Amino acid sequence: MRTDTGQVFKLEDYRPNDYLIPQTNLTFRLSPDATRVTALLTIERRDGVSASAPLVLDGDGLTLKRIEIDGKKVKPADLLATPDQLTILKPPAARRFQLLIETEVAPAGNEALMGLYRSSHVYCTQCEAEGFRRITYFLDRPDILSVYTVRIEALREEAPLLLSNGNRLDSGDLGDGWHYARWHDPFPKPSYLFALVAGNLGQLADSFVTQSGRTVELGIYVEPGKEKLAGYAMDALKRSMKWDEEAFGREYDLDVFNIVAVSDFNMGAMENKGLNIFNDKYVLADQETATDADFANIEAIIAHEYFHNWTGNRITCRDWFQLCLKEGLTVFRDHEFSADQRSRAVKRIAEVRTLRAHQFPEDQGPLAHPVRPRRYREINNFYTATVYEKGSEVVRMIRTILGADVFRAGMDLYFERHDGDAATIEDFIKVFEDTSGRDLSQFALWYHQAGTPNLTISSTHNPAAQEFTLEIEQSVPPTPSESRKRLMHIPLAFGLIGAGGKPVAYSGVEGASVEDGVIHVRKRRHMVRFSGVTERPAVSLNRGFSAPVTLSVEQKADDQFFLARHDSDAFSRWQAFNTLLTDALISAFREILGGKQPGFAARLSELAGSIAGDETLEPAYRALALALPGEADIARDIGRNIDPDAIYTAREALALAIGTANRDAFSGLYLSLADREAFSPDAASAGRRALRNTLLDYLALQPGGAALAARHFQSATNMTDRAAALAVLAHRHHGSPEAIEALAAFETIYGSDPLVMDKWFQIQASVPGPQTVDTVRVLTSHPAFSMGNPNRVRSLIGTFSSANQTGFHRADGEGYRFFAQTVLEVEKRNPQVAARLATALRSWRSLEPSRQAKAREALLSIANAENLSADLRDIVERTLA
Repeated sequence: MRTDTGQVFKLEDYRPNDYLIPQTNLTFRLSPDATRVTALLTIERRDGVSASAPLVLDGDGLTLKRIEIDGKKVKPADLLATPDQLTILKPPAARRFQLLIETEVAPAGNEALMGLYRSSHVYCTQCEAEGFRRITYFLDRPDILSVYTVRIEALREEAPLLLSNGNRLDSGDLGDGWHYARWHDPFPKPSYLFALVAGNLGQLADSFVTQSGRTVELGIYVEPGKEKLAGYAMDALKRSMKWDEEAFGREYDLDVFNIVAVSDFNMGAMENKGLNIFNDKYVLADQETATDADFANIEAIIAHEYFHNWTGNRITCRDWFQLCLKEGLTVFRDHEFSADQRSRAVKRIAEVRTLRAHQFPEDQGPLAHPVRPRRYREINNFYTATVYEKGSEVVRMIRTILGADVFRAGMDLYFERHDGDAATIEDFIKVFEDTSGRDLSQFALWYHQAGTPNLTISSTHNPAAQEFTLEIEQSVPPTPSESRKRLMHIPLAFGLIGAGGKPVAYSGVEGASVEDGVIHVRKRRHMVRFSGVTERPAVSLNRGFSAPVTLSVEQKADDQFFLARHDSDAFSRWQAFNTLLTDALISAFREILGGKQPGFAARLSELAGSIAGDETLEPAYRALALALPGEADIARDIGRNIDPDAIYTAREALALAIGTANRDAFSGLYLSLADREAFSPDAASAGRRALRNTLLDYLALQPGGAALAARHFQSATNMTDRAAALAVLAHRHHGSPEAIEALAAFETIYGSDPLVMDKWFQIQASVPGPQTVDTVRVLTSHPAFSMGNPNRVRSLIGTFSSANQTGFHRADGEGYRFFAQTVLEVEKRNPQVAARLATALRSWRSLEPSRQAKAREALLSIANAENLSADLRDIVERTLA
């Protein structure tokens, strides 16, 4: 484990390496405790570089066994070798030479799950961001592109399957029970995209015919006996391949495309060229073990990793500062895919909820950074919601500003101009400037400047002059290292809504550029005047969430109620109702802190009932609308002096009020939505289940609610309904006989299925209340739990710390103390997972003073631990700064 080096990497310091590695030949002689890796590298000195320039290669904990240059052993005096670096002090005078390096690694002992490791007796690699240097010494950086040929040798009995990137060249026996396979990837790639898998796995095979008529062999490899659980993933892969051809003109380029599912994985999945490695939770699914959310995630993540073939692999990023160039862009592409496969409106709401839950707090706290960071100490800590989710929103804004046709032309030029390149954000912006003829320099601040912009908006209507005016002011709050902000280009989609929900016409506009229903906010203040407006309209703002901003709008509650019933933009209609719910919850929170009983307007419950029963709306949409803002969302909008217990009390009171006012209607609708056909994971069926389970949550607060949820659990024919009922029982009726019985029954049925048991851990870890820290502590000793498996840790510890506001933020600080101890325990095995867990305390300064002090103590206890990894120290020190 690398401990903190204190080194800070800065974008401004980037320069190309003196050397290139155009060809990489690797031979692996696999053994659990002593794998030999022989790397034969073609080294090429760049033009203009002195022949005396040393060659410095990256390593991480390596054992060097042999080193030769052009077939001759290198003298000890001509090199410096440590486990973390190899320096050739006197490279050959020739511009190109062959460097042979033999190292030894121990996959079975690699609990960090970076480099070459073993997962359930399967050899596996994870090299992004800097894991390849744990396999052999190399120029382990994204701008070093090499053509790889890989030979894998293993005992056939131990590893009958031998996979790597590209196309298989040949395979055969070696005698004494050993065999080999050779793979070749003709497309130059950086080392982070290297992959190797070897073991005993079952295969689900299929094929895909590309638009040019080539047949691509497809394989999904899973634990033997689980092949049938990969069927949905295979279907999603084939749909992704077809969609990318149609939507972006991108055809797959190799003869094979393989996916491997492993049970120990730090991330969701990895886009290695032609050999994607997945966390098995994003591959394995059927109705008995996976929820509708699981099916949707599998579809999205399969698509995401496949789309990386062009946005990340064929065109990679020049350096890790450009990470959003592959991740944000590919998230945008997978969002578009899912929107086309499912419901665009529902998908958009879900995307925004995710952004607000994860990225907005990041922007508002000590971990804030631009979409393209300017500096980092540990790159693994920058796989963030800002890079991924906000990065996607920036791409979406480019399309909004330029229009779909010009955006597609820009993407076509990007693929044509930069295929085979390690590109930058400047390269990406330039193609859109070239295709549109527009100057996007102000817009590019979205990549360079941290923080969530706020738009303060007020409106007036002058009936005599038939003029409607919007006054818009933009501001960006200060963030760490950025106190002064520059003005952004914000595309604000809008609508003027009149009686009956009809659009209000206007004859002219001045004060800002307005194109195709979008106000282009570029200055500090805009007075946007619409002429020819005869009636006062309700204003629908940031339609479709056209920009990732917050709004401070002077708008009457009557207008919000009107928009929640009549806005033709599905997202803005949802937003209007969500704003009403949020305002009611914040008001109730303040009443509770003041010692009062919270009250709610009757028309809010009436509106909820109206939305629930509106057959013109998709069931999935209605389910999202009825889902109350989460406790963390409410805390974010309150901003400071947060008491999580008061927020929870307010939320429960509103849920009870809405459920009581609509009890009969909700009950009738709940009964009408029961599945009467065979299970299907399609969007329409999933939407009906989502609405029914949302109604169950409301009805569970009513008399007889525990019995209703228990019947729901017992009669469930799929995991979606079973898990939803279990969560309702555990959360709404904690400690009741019904809840205890259901938790025990679930464990009995699924105790041997790790992925399903993760749901059991999650449900218990998210039970509100101060007692849950004790429950979680006990569950860490459960036979199905392991501190060494990232999925288990995330399901229990991650859920408790990030999704249980009252339990984690227990008033006496016990949640923080347990959390700090656990993070340090996890760090001993896996620094990456520990660092990601630690981000749960990123918003500690928004808490009320007593909790603030206890959270700070917990953070300091982590910071003061000895031999802290670079990953964890980076997060904790930035959080405390």
